[in-house]
Amino acid sequence: MGFSDLLEQVGSTGRFQIVHVTLLCTPILMLASHNLLQNFVAAVPPHYCSAHSNLSQSQLSPEEALRITVPQDHRGKLHRCQRYVVPQWHLLDKNGTSNLRNEGNSVDDLDADLQGCIDGWTYNMADRSSTIISDWHLVCDLHSLKQMGQTIYMGGVLVGAFLFGSLADKYGRRILLLMSYLLMAVSGTCAAFSPSFPLFCFFRFGCGMALSGIALNSLSLILEWIPTRVRTVVGTITGYCYTLGQLILALMAYYIRDWRWLTLAVSLPFYVFFLYAWWFHESARWLALKNKPDRAIKGLKSVAKFNGRCDEGEKIDIKMLQESMKNELSMSKGSYTALDLFRTPYMRISTVCLAAAWLSTSFAYYGLSMDLQKFGVDIYLIQVIFGAVDIPAKIIIAVTMSYIGRRPSQSAALIIAGVTILINLLVPYDQQTLRTSLAVVGKGCLAASFVCCYLYTGELYPTIIRQNGMGLVSSMARVGAMVAPMVRLTGDYIPWLPGLIYGGAPILSGVAVIFLPETLGTPLPDTIQDVEERFYACSPETPCARQMSPTPSQEKKRKREMNQNTEQGGLQK
Repeated sequence: MGFSDLLEQVGSTGRFQIVHVTLLCTPILMLASHNLLQNFVAAVPPHYCSAHSNLSQSQLSPEEALRITVPQDHRGKLHRCQRYVVPQWHLLDKNGTSNLRNEGNSVDDLDADLQGCIDGWTYNMADRSSTIISDWHLVCDLHSLKQMGQTIYMGGVLVGAFLFGSLADKYGRRILLLMSYLLMAVSGTCAAFSPSFPLFCFFRFGCGMALSGIALNSLSLILEWIPTRVRTVVGTITGYCYTLGQLILALMAYYIRDWRWLTLAVSLPFYVFFLYAWWFHESARWLALKNKPDRAIKGLKSVAKFNGRCDEGEKIDIKMLQESMKNELSMSKGSYTALDLFRTPYMRISTVCLAAAWLSTSFAYYGLSMDLQKFGVDIYLIQVIFGAVDIPAKIIIAVTMSYIGRRPSQSAALIIAGVTILINLLVPYDQQTLRTSLAVVGKGCLAASFVCCYLYTGELYPTIIRQNGMGLVSSMARVGAMVAPMVRLTGDYIPWLPGLIYGGAPILSGVAVIFLPETLGTPLPDTIQDVEERFYACSPETPCARQMSPTPSQEKKRKREMNQNTEQGGLQK
C-alpha cells in the first residue's frame, strides 16, 4: 500500500484536503433536494370533480354547488373521482342532509347515478400554489403516473450508476464529475420548464443519471486523497451534507410554493459547481495505476505546494512512484470490467452481500421517505423531522464505526430499521404519533446504513475496480428505490403487505453483512489480490483483529516481532 506513504509525504491532512473535501461536499447538499423533490413537486392536493357547467351561472355558493355535485365516500369524505350525473338539488335541504349524516349513511346510499370527472377537477391549493399533479391532472385513473415519474427518475439513477461507474474507472473521476454537474444543471433547468409530463419525466431521468455520477465520483475523489485515519470522520461529514440538504429542501419548498420555480432553484447551483470543479485534481492513485505516472507526479507536487511542502514534493519522481507502488502496478496491468467483481471467491462474496445491503437500505428508505402525506402531518414539518433524525443517527453510527467496526455497525443499522418497521404493523392506524415516531426511528437507522454503505463499499473494493464495484452495488440501491413505489401500491389489496416487505428486507440483508470482513483501521486495497488476502486474513482459521491506526510504540513492537519471526524462519531453514 505504498501510495499512503507518498500521500503522507505531500501532506495527507493539509489545506488541500480541507478545500478539496469542502468543495466536493457542497454539491451533495443539493443532491437531497433532487432526490426528495417528488414530495413537494408531486404533492397531491385535496381535489374533487368540478361542478357541472350549467351551474356556473347559478347563484349558488361554492359550498352549495359542491353539496349537490360531489357525493361522499364510505368514510364520509368528498369523493375525489366521481360526481352525480345530475345535480341533486334536493340536497340543499340542510336539515335533510344533516339527518342523513347523523344516521351514519353517505350520500352514495341515495339512488343517484354517478359519473367520472368529465369537466375536470377542482383543487384545494392551500399548501402549494401548483404541483405537477394539479397542472397535468395526474389523479383518479392517472394517479399511478405519480409513482411512474419517481420510478423513471430512479431508473436514471440506475443507468447512471452503471454508466458513470464503468466510465470513471476508464477515463478518470474528475472528467466524469464535471459531466455530471453539467448534466444535472441542464436537465434540472429543462425539467422546470417542461410543457408536458412525458418531457418532465425525460429530463428527470437525466437528473437521476447525473445524481449517480456526482455521488460515485465525489466519494472516490474524497477517499483517494485522504489517509486511512480520517476516512470515518470525512465519510460522516459527507453524510451530514446530505442530511443538511434535506432541511434545506424543506426550507426552500416552504418559501417556493410553485413546483417549476422550486425545481429551477435546486438545479441552478450546479452551474456554479460545474465552473469551480475544473480546479479539482484527478486521483493520483488512479493515475499511477493507469500507467500515467507523469500526471500522477504533477498532481502530487501540486498538492505538496498547496500544503506548503514544496521540498518534499520535489523529491517525488517516476522512480520513487514506481518503487513505492511496485506490487500494485504489476498487478493492475490489463483492463477490468464488472465481471471481475465475480471472478474470485471473496470478490463474489463482497459483491453479493454489499448488493443486498444497498438494495434493502434504499428500498426501505424510499418506502418511508417518499410518501410524507400518509402520516397526516404537515409535509414541511415531517420533512424537517425526517431530516433532523439523521443528525443523532449519524453521530451514533460514526462512533460505532470508529470504535466497534464497520461490519457490526452496518448489520445493526439494517436489523434495527427492519424491526421498527415491522413493529409499526402492530400499531393501530389511529395512533399516528406512535406510528410516525417508529417511522422516524426506522428512517434514522436507514440513513445511518447509507453512511456505512458508502464508506464500507469504498473500503472493500480495490482501486483498480472501485468505481465498477461502487456502480454495480449502488445500482442495486436504485433498483430498490424503483421497486419501493410499486410495493406501496399493493397496500390497496393487502394493507399490511408493504410494511412486511419494507421491514423484512433490511433484516435479511443485515444478516448477510456478517459474512463481510472488517475494514476498520486498514488501508485501502489497490488490487484484487489485496482483497483476497484481506478475506483470508479474516477467515475463521485466522481471525483478524479490528485495528486502529497503530501508535509509534505499536509499530516498533510489530517490526520487532517481524524481525524475530524472520530470524526464527532462517534458523528453521
